[in-house]
Amino acid sequence: METKSILVVDDDKTILKSLKDILESEGYNVDTAETGREAIEKSEARFFNLALLDIKLPDMEGTKLLTTMHENLPKMVKIMITGHPNLENAVEALNLGADAYIIKPFKPEKLLELLEEKLAEQSQAEKTTEEKVTEWIKTRARKLEHDI
Repeated sequence: METKSILVVDDDKTILKSLKDILESEGYNVDTAETGREAIEKSEARFFNLALLDIKLPDMEGTKLLTTMHENLPKMVKIMITGHPNLENAVEALNLGADAYIIKPFKPEKLLELLEEKLAEQSQAEKTTEEKVTEWIKTRARKLEHDI
């Protein structure tokens, strides 16, 4: 089974270390970033299946980072995390492309359930797309074969 890569973005070093430890203990390949700029640079340099994005960062709003990542990496799962929840932020994040919005502190097992659910949805979507492309190619090949 392929190891999934996760980028955790938070300006709190304690949260970064805790999330990194939890996710790595579950077999995920984890990288971290403390700023939006660092997160963008890392996501441009390598592939991540999923990103956990804090809504409050020192150099930009998490929603700005979400927008940038959604434009550049639309298929990557993006989950907003916040210790300062409000309905307006949740709605805005989901409208900007977040796949989920969770509130700190959260139970590790709940986070892991959410990650597995969203990664499974991502895998299914990729499989469905691949199947559709394969079927289209087969249909075109049969038509071309028939025309010849």
